[in-house]
Amino acid sequence: MNILELSKKLHPLERKVLPYLSDECTFDEIVTKSKFKDIEVMRAIQWLENKKVLDLSKCEIEIINLDKNGIMYKEKGLPEKRFLKAIEKESLSLSKLGFVLDKNEIGISLGLLRRKGAIETKKDKELVVSITNKGKEFLKEKTPEEKFLELKFPIEFSSLNKDQQSIFKELFSRKNLVKKDKKTLITVKTTKLLGELQKLKLSTNVIDTLDSKSLKSGSWKNKEFRKYDVEINVPKIHGGKRHFTSQVIEYVKSIWLELGFTEMTGNMVHTSFWNLDSLFIPQDHPAREMQDTFYLKNPKKGRISQRNLMKNIKQTHENGWTTGSLGYKYKWSEEIAKENLLRTHTTVLSALTLSNLKKEDLPAKFFAVGKNFRNEALDWKHLFEFYQVEGIVVDPDANFKNLLGYLKNFFSKMGFPDVRIRPGHFPYTEPSAEVDVWHPIKKQWVEIGGSGIFRPEVTKPLMGFDTPVLAWGLGLGRLIMDYWNINDLRQYYKNDLKQLRDMKVWLK
Repeated sequence: MNILELSKKLHPLERKVLPYLSDECTFDEIVTKSKFKDIEVMRAIQWLENKKVLDLSKCEIEIINLDKNGIMYKEKGLPEKRFLKAIEKESLSLSKLGFVLDKNEIGISLGLLRRKGAIETKKDKELVVSITNKGKEFLKEKTPEEKFLELKFPIEFSSLNKDQQSIFKELFSRKNLVKKDKKTLITVKTTKLLGELQKLKLSTNVIDTLDSKSLKSGSWKNKEFRKYDVEINVPKIHGGKRHFTSQVIEYVKSIWLELGFTEMTGNMVHTSFWNLDSLFIPQDHPAREMQDTFYLKNPKKGRISQRNLMKNIKQTHENGWTTGSLGYKYKWSEEIAKENLLRTHTTVLSALTLSNLKKEDLPAKFFAVGKNFRNEALDWKHLFEFYQVEGIVVDPDANFKNLLGYLKNFFSKMGFPDVRIRPGHFPYTEPSAEVDVWHPIKKQWVEIGGSGIFRPEVTKPLMGFDTPVLAWGLGLGRLIMDYWNINDLRQYYKNDLKQLRDMKVWLK
């Protein structure tokens, strides 16, 4: 490294601190010698370390210092000594001792001096205290505790001998007398570059910037300009950005929008009628139980305003209505259908959308990316809230091959070109299919969601006519875990500032 070039890049603070640097010196020693501010010295040595002029090492040490009572006792004397001085010439009652010491000091001194045999007490109208011969001897000499308080603080705990450490522990047990803190000790080790720089006898008459004042006065003419250092390490700046899951959601939306889909949005609270009954899920289905679904307590029930639609769905459940189905052969309950719940899938948005479609609106394509809620036991692979990617294609000419095409197109844009469809079962689709993607890192098929073609028992009551409706509901969490090396789904909701800063931006 060219030492002259390096010297031209030095900040004025670095130039000022250089003369005070020597091998194996500490940060505190440099501050003491230079009489500069702590922050100035810290910046200077950090910048010099970046330039390989210094090596800094850090270690944590225990520092002991006087607390507020310790500072007071160092000046006024320990309360037990003042106690003895007060009764040196005559015995005194506790009430009279109250003019010399406060209540706490009297209590501490009584117990301590009794143990040492320095006082005697007798009960008259009140407790009277007298000094003993041992107490008089005790007054003549400085106690180890007094000698300890005379030390120059702060002190590194490890520098105390065994006796001093014992005294510290005893004083520490007394209220607000001494305290122990942890401190980071910074040691400076010099390099060859430092010696070469110190030999140059660098000028401190250097400026970094030009301002209006120096331009007007012309003071800059007599000064040396510091060379701009483009290689120096600078603090990392964390700009504002969206939460990493929000980045993915926006990307997923862009995929479906590019494919000509319209976004569906809606509330997170619905009646069971829309969330379950409209999708031909029977009222005795296990998914309706409290262990799977979050039901609301207030308001417990909602309204079903579309009475004709409700009548058609009721009959579809009971006897199949005009769908060609036999239904579930049970008595459908309007009261159960009115129960409010947190939506368990975004498919409820598909049901609402279909109920508003007319034949002249077809063909039509819709998607949704939304949060759903299920009463799951919380662990690394299960959450009680999760994002689902929902889609429907309403088209008289649509078929199962088209469904596979849409899914393959979407997953390839998400980084999973290989898609596998397996037979499955869902109450509202027939045929039904499980969707798997081939994981290029784990080298295995991973289940992502469900798909199929809505049954006539779903489409005909909602729309008033039967037409093919391709449908899918895909879990988003497992699709994106590997991109950020997440192995626990709970990490999506940690709100850890460091995690949010360090997460790379979603780029596909």
